[in-house]
Amino acid sequence: MSDLEVYDTTLRDGSQGEGVNLSLADKLHLAKVLDWLGVAWIEGGWPMSNDKDKAFFREVRGLGLQTAKISAFGSTRHFKNLPQDDPNLQALVTAAADATCIFGKTWDLHVREALRVSLDDNLEMISSSVAFLAKATGKPVFYDAEHFFDGYKANADYALRTLEAAHRAGAQRLVLCDTNGGTLPEQVVAALQAVRTRLPDAKLGIHVHNDGGVAVANTLAAVGAGCIQVQGTINGVGERCGNVDLCAVIANAELKLGRRCLPEGHLVRLTEASRAVWERINLSGPTNQAFVGRAAFAHKGGIHVSAVQRNALTYEHVTPESVGNERRILISELAGRSNVQAKLASRFPGLSDPAVQKAVLDEVVDKENRGWSFEAAEGSFELLVRRHLGTWKPAFKLHHYRVHGLGTDTHDHLVEGTVKIEVGGENRLKVAEGHGPVDALNHALQEALRPTYPQLTDLHLTDYKVRVVDSKIGTAAQVRVLIEHQFHGRTISTIGVSENIIEASWEALVEGVECALQD
Repeated sequence: MSDLEVYDTTLRDGSQGEGVNLSLADKLHLAKVLDWLGVAWIEGGWPMSNDKDKAFFREVRGLGLQTAKISAFGSTRHFKNLPQDDPNLQALVTAAADATCIFGKTWDLHVREALRVSLDDNLEMISSSVAFLAKATGKPVFYDAEHFFDGYKANADYALRTLEAAHRAGAQRLVLCDTNGGTLPEQVVAALQAVRTRLPDAKLGIHVHNDGGVAVANTLAAVGAGCIQVQGTINGVGERCGNVDLCAVIANAELKLGRRCLPEGHLVRLTEASRAVWERINLSGPTNQAFVGRAAFAHKGGIHVSAVQRNALTYEHVTPESVGNERRILISELAGRSNVQAKLASRFPGLSDPAVQKAVLDEVVDKENRGWSFEAAEGSFELLVRRHLGTWKPAFKLHHYRVHGLGTDTHDHLVEGTVKIEVGGENRLKVAEGHGPVDALNHALQEALRPTYPQLTDLHLTDYKVRVVDSKIGTAAQVRVLIEHQFHGRTISTIGVSENIIEASWEALVEGVECALQD
């Protein structure tokens, strides 16, 4: 198995994505995540562009990274500057990274319209910049050929001459960039073949964007055509439609192409690394993200589940464990008895009874027809099963609850919630304040229950979502409320449905508490 260099630019190119804002602490944290994953190179930023990136290159030296090396990004020199006087190149030298990566113009259109210099002047700018950095740093210099594929289409000979200039000046990697993201795989391969013919001893890399939706395909095609370095971002974050998703590239390369991308045994860390990046940039990744998404190995149709139970190869192209993910069995009106058995039989042996299975499925179908959705509410589904098995022991009996505002004079806009319940034959009435009715009711219910159930101290409401089930009937429409709790390291998801948003919220809130107390 030959190695493939993974050059991660999440901290630089990825931060240009809409909604992605990384602080210095974020960048240092993610550098440790990427090192733990085992990528070869981490592009830390552009030291000339801002003080935060300058600070990153100072601080990262103290992290004690074990696997990854750090690269600093910049551009070729300005036309009017000598290399030794160019602020951008000097900032790269000062960064003292393990390598530098600079981009230069490959497309003659950009040379004339953006740089406004002659084609020969651009070649000299590339050559002198690479040569200066190689000598001044004594470290590898990678050259990103910006807009290479568009430049190759427009003027193939000149695009190749720009690569020759960088190669002869000492660039250790020539990275071909599909900057606009509109190239197709066969075009990538054709251009790469021309480069290899012109520069047979050059070591090539690939850096593509996903504007055409084929970034992964383009990257894998480039690997097949001889590239030894792949540049991209975790989860494909980046400007416009994003960079290539390194999660998909790494998994495909290792599992399908036999190319080692990470240290031995590190591929199982892929899903955790992906979710760490999503969490740090405060974005929710698509559930159907290849290999690492929550739905990547989720099965809903009864026929599919039945087949997977017999042989996972029937509907899974790789094992979820190989990339650190897990198989999930979804419950809905499309489910069959095999879904119910596969999901919960290990926890509830009574589900082997066909009569119980039918009763569970009948209730699922009925409720989903009326607005429930158990795919995202596994806690509510478990309680439904327990009711049919007779193993659910309600923690309390409700007398009533109510909420009302405290007036507009309070700066915090607090709401007061009142809950009266019966616990173990004892009536308890609790009143609590909160930021909104759900928060207030949650506090009041917890206060009423904790004397009997002290373990609820570890139950925390972490997410709350509301969706209108049928918007055609306006304010009379039913609403679906999904609530997530964290309890002893696991997520409990529950659902409530009603025309009254408070009632739906209460139902989901109570089921979250009940689910936590069943174990």
